[in-house]
Amino acid sequence: MYRRRDGALEVLLVHPGGPLWKNKDDGAWSIPKGEIDPTEDALAAAIREFREETGLEPRGLFVDLGQAKLKSGKLVRAFAFEGDCDPAAVQSNTFTMEWPPRSGRVQEFPEIDRAGWFPLAAARRKILPGLLPLLDALERIGPNRAESPGG
Repeated sequence: MYRRRDGALEVLLVHPGGPLWKNKDDGAWSIPKGEIDPTEDALAAAIREFREETGLEPRGLFVDLGQAKLKSGKLVRAFAFEGDCDPAAVQSNTFTMEWPPRSGRVQEFPEIDRAGWFPLAAARRKILPGLLPLLDALERIGPNRAESPGG
């Protein structure tokens, strides 16, 4: 999700939840993302994952930003849309993991623990390095080449 404030582009980034990310900030934020079901097209999956990770319904026209590769090797295909929200209203789905390690205790954590709006310069510091090409694509392409869900 992106918006314009005083003529400048801002992007909504999310911070991963769970104890492994708790004290990480610069270079740790992301976009809402997840796995594509083999029967889904990429835009449908992006809309679903955005909804699951934020509790918000993405609407409008979507810009295909292409792909970026994370350090883990995972490929991320991203779509941008113009919108606005209160980051404090974001409600994420959850995941479970054993924590502390080797304790035998399974705990539940939110997939994202917070969200925030960032101007592009700040977003470049906050986002996972592998996702930087997506910010570059948004700045380069802009909202001019948008498509409706489903094509």
